[in-house]
Amino acid sequence: MSLDAFPADAYGAALCGADYGEAFLEEKSWTSARLEDGRVEEAASGSDRGLGLRLLKRGPKGVESFFASGPDLGPEAAARLRLGLLAPSGAPPRFSPAVARRVAAREDPVAVPLARKAELLRALDRAVRAEFPGVRQVTLSYADKTKSTRTLNTDGADARQTLVSVVLSASVVAEEGGRLQTGHETLGAQGGFELVAGDAPFAAARRAAARALAKLRAPKAKAGEMPVVLSSSAGGTFIHEALGHSLEVDHVQEGSSPAYRGAVGRAVAAPKITVIDDPTLPFQRGSFFFDDEGVPAAPTRLVEGGILRGYLYDRACALREGRASNGHGRRESFENRPVPRMSNLYIAPGPDDPDKIVRSLERGLLVTRMGGGQVNTATGEFVFEVDEGFWVEGGKVRRLVRDANLLGIGPDALMSIDRVGWDVGWGIGTCGKEEQNVPVSDGQPTIRLPSVVVGGTHED
Repeated sequence: MSLDAFPADAYGAALCGADYGEAFLEEKSWTSARLEDGRVEEAASGSDRGLGLRLLKRGPKGVESFFASGPDLGPEAAARLRLGLLAPSGAPPRFSPAVARRVAAREDPVAVPLARKAELLRALDRAVRAEFPGVRQVTLSYADKTKSTRTLNTDGADARQTLVSVVLSASVVAEEGGRLQTGHETLGAQGGFELVAGDAPFAAARRAAARALAKLRAPKAKAGEMPVVLSSSAGGTFIHEALGHSLEVDHVQEGSSPAYRGAVGRAVAAPKITVIDDPTLPFQRGSFFFDDEGVPAAPTRLVEGGILRGYLYDRACALREGRASNGHGRRESFENRPVPRMSNLYIAPGPDDPDKIVRSLERGLLVTRMGGGQVNTATGEFVFEVDEGFWVEGGKVRRLVRDANLLGIGPDALMSIDRVGWDVGWGIGTCGKEEQNVPVSDGQPTIRLPSVVVGGTHED
């Protein structure tokens, strides 16, 4: 029986008696395949369904959370999960008419045979190896997911949505003289199999291979403190790690993000910096119509003109402050409690010409592709790998460099930014928190940081 088949009012009794309660129903199906050393391995497909029931109650020790989950969807399952959580009281909620939304997919990935998806990976492998004989290893992965959810809550919402996404990634290792270098590219968005049709995946795989080979011949990056320009093509890893996690309000309330506690209304970034988290952007990997607590999606302006305007809230954290959630309660599946999470976080475009920003570098690093990154929200310390970077001298791009990383303190780096371009580029990823993974996108324009510690080599 589908999520839509059950009458909403039948779930009401399982929710009554709490300051807030929700029944979260989920059905999902997925396909994944991985190619390595010319062979497709780990090709699989599957499906899952279940129900999560959560109740929140104010108590003498703050907001108490009661949660249970199971593989059945119906009202009877909700009643069973309710047992032992919280004594029922009061009248059940009355639900508004259902609101249902769905991501548009021209070619439903569920209808595409797994064999066709595996053959796409083989074709990519053959193309890369034929064109780039110096390649040692090609690793390709494909994944799609169709996820339908229905959230019934004590606000009376009956929020239904179906999200469809496809991701394809290429990792290419090149070798020369015993040295190894890697290039990465990822395609992904909300939509159907059409996202990986045509030449787009082949172009991405070629870029990964060309970058790996080019880095073999590139000198190591110079180490030291220097100005750095992050191109819009680098994506938004910087803002995701340097600021985004720190503004998830559970970190602020728990004291693990001290730089931003009580900072609303204060300057936390340079005046040219505006930061927005927007789950309504069409087809972006982190988008949704409702968060996983049934709150309609809406953009949240976190920083405006350098001034902190707010945080990302879920229901539990909002209840602690006696305010409403702004729709950022997310969970990996029905088996998890929602927590405050980013969706599509980005720095808004600024007033500066991106080309002039690069020409402003006398001696420094231009980063055009970011690798992985991490941040300590308690101290603000971050470290980012640079997948592709160029040494700039006299305002001109001189050469590709390799093996660079960026180190710094998030609040200091954000306050120092003195150029913000009018362009915006995006990256996609899967963000982990509290052992839950959710899809995200992050973006930024070209920006200049006057002084960043670059890890590399001291050799000239």
